[in-house]
Amino acid sequence: MTTSKTEAEWREQLSDIEYRVTREAATERPFTGRYWDHWDNGIYKCVGCGTPLFESATKFDAGCGWPSYFRPINGEVIAEHADHTHGMVRVEVRCKECGSHLGHVFEDGPAPTGLRYCINSAALKFDDRDPAERDG
Repeated sequence: MTTSKTEAEWREQLSDIEYRVTREAATERPFTGRYWDHWDNGIYKCVGCGTPLFESATKFDAGCGWPSYFRPINGEVIAEHADHTHGMVRVEVRCKECGSHLGHVFEDGPAPTGLRYCINSAALKFDDRDPAERDG
């Protein structure tokens, strides 16, 4: 993790729901986030630091009410941690750059990975620019 901000800086940058999700590992209610039913072409980035996380081509409708992807943009952007909260055993996913809580990964996704990255919309921001314009 290389992005370091104070809690005051995070609170200033993020909306209330973005802060609760990314900094306190809250979960937004299903079917309420801005991206659960969003199908435009582009890149989903971390709301905390702007790191590209998921491509729209890997998004699928899991029927769960949260944006779901079968793989991250590459193997270097996501950190996985054991999560034993709420009486469950799950795998939490965080942005490797800034440590923002994103959601969880489950082994019930489609081919080719069999994985479902179930991500809170509040942890994401969408970039719909043409890929050739994205280097900045």
